[in-house]
This record gives sequence, C-alpha cells and structure tokens, in this order.
Amino acid sequence: MPLGIAWAFAAGLMWGLVFVAPAILHDYPPAILSVSRYLAFGLIALPLALASRRRIGALERADWVEAAKLSLVGNLLYYGFLAAAIQLAGPPLPTMIIGSLPVVIAIASNLGERTLPWRKLAGSLLVIAAGILLVNRDELARVSSGPSGSAALLPGAALALAAVACWTWYPIRNARWLRARPGLRSDTWATAQGLTTLPLALAGWLALGAVEALGRSASPGEASPVASGATGALAAGFDWPLGPQPATFLGLMLAIALLASWLGTLCWNRASQLLPTSLAGQLIVFETLSALAMGFAWRGQWPAPGTWLGIALLVAGVVLGVRAFSPRAGAG
Repeated sequence: MPLGIAWAFAAGLMWGLVFVAPAILHDYPPAILSVSRYLAFGLIALPLALASRRRIGALERADWVEAAKLSLVGNLLYYGFLAAAIQLAGPPLPTMIIGSLPVVIAIASNLGERTLPWRKLAGSLLVIAAGILLVNRDELARVSSGPSGSAALLPGAALALAAVACWTWYPIRNARWLRARPGLRSDTWATAQGLTTLPLALAGWLALGAVEALGRSASPGEASPVASGATGALAAGFDWPLGPQPATFLGLMLAIALLASWLGTLCWNRASQLLPTSLAGQLIVFETLSALAMGFAWRGQWPAPGTWLGIALLVAGVVLGVRAFSPRAGAG
C-alpha cells in the first residue's frame, strides 16, 4: 500500500502541470491546448515504442482496442468536454464539478467492487468533499455572484458532468484491465495509450487547421458557416498553428506530453495495480493539491486561510481513507 500511494502521489504531481499550463498560455484557446497536448503525447510515444518494441509487439488485438477506448474517453473526450464547459460557463463552475472526481470515482468503484463497507468509506469521503468545497469556495462565490439567469451555465454544467463521467469510467476500466493482465507493464500500457491517441489527436489537429483555413478564406466581415459553428475553437486573429508564443508553447506541450501524459499515466497504472480503485480514486486529491501549489506559485500568492483549511481537510481525508483500507483496520 505505501508503494501504491507513492505512485499515486507521483501521478498527481505530474498532472498538476496540466492546470497551470493554460494560465501560462492564456492567449491559446482550450481546443488548441487539448489537441496539441495529445498530439505531442502520441509523437513522444513513437520513440518509446521503438525502444520497447518487443513488449509492444506482444500486445494482443484486444489490448489495442482497449487502449484506443481508454485514449478516446479518458484523454480526448474528457479534455474536450472540459474545455467546452469552460468556454460556455467560464472556469468557476466546471472547476467545482471536476473537483468532485475523487469522491465520485471512489463511490462508483466501490459500488462495483464492494472492497470496503460503506460505513468505513463514508468518513474519508465526507472529509474530502468538505475540503473540495473549501478549496473551491472562491469559484463558488463567483458563480453565485454572476448573472443568475445565464443561459450558458446549464449546458456548461452538463458538459462538465460529461467530463466527470468520462474520467470516472477511465480509472475503473483501466484498473480492471491491468489487474486482469498482471504481466502487462505500466510503461508499456502508457506507451500503448499514447500510440492510440496519436491518430485521434492528429485528426483533431487537422480539423482545427481546416476551420482556420475556412475562416481565413472568408471575405472580410463574412464568417464561414463552419468557422462560425466552431466559435471559441480558435481565437480571432490566432496565429495558426503555434500561436503568439511558439517556443513556450512547444516546450510546454512537450513537457506536458512527457511528464503529465506519459509519465503520469505510467505512475497511475502502477498505482492502479497496487491499490483498490476505491482508494486510488480518493488519491486523485494529489492532483488537486499539485494544481493548487503550482497555481499559487505561478501567481506569486499564498492561499487564503479558508483554502489552507480545505487543503488540510483533503490531506486528512486521504489519511482516513488509507487507514480504512489498511490491513490492520480490516482485521479490526
């Protein structure tokens, strides 16, 4: 269990980078960041697959089909739904909804596996939920102070819930597949998911390029129907394909692809092999804590007292969850 927790912590540490990148690249639309991130993930997977071609070649057809499903749902659809939700409703509401993932995954996985009695699981989940609410209290305040009749809030919330559904399905399905194949290495499975992500991300990148070309070919003051239908996909005047900060953009996309997408997936795969999914789901709070630390460091600010209390509750919830799953607690 300690080793599994360490792998989950490492995954959360890597994934926190994903949340600070949009703040650094604030001039880049979410669709560009999403497609570029996974395109870079797929490209990085190519030399990694070549280096481990013997293990990659040993994967069966069923493994490739499963890797493609996990890549589509857990990578492209999840981030696509999240980006669209942020564009429609703004960051506060989607951030709050996505923050519920540790609790939702733990509940969903325990419904299927029943690895722990609900009375033992409830304590840690309630503490984590309280911590999530406190950490996101500023976001909640902005939502409540915004226009109450905003027509974009409901569809934005629906898209954020779709993102939660995608990333609730992904870790549960991924863990089951890994446990059913104990000989499958974590790094091999991460590379396989990168390879299956590549054609999907490339198709998305080419589609955005087509939208940009149609927008440029339209007469001044006359919007292309396709480009109009993709409102928010590309910012007005966006310098396709590398944008206004090409060196920073390329460096960050490669860093996120290597650290967050490949290495983060590797660490999460290993944690999924060592821990019950109900516990691993709760440990996604490490991603929240990593994102908070990077975000406050980027802004040069210290968290407010309420945020500190929320962080303390998140840590306390993890400790309670680990204690509930410990062999000593089960024996008691």
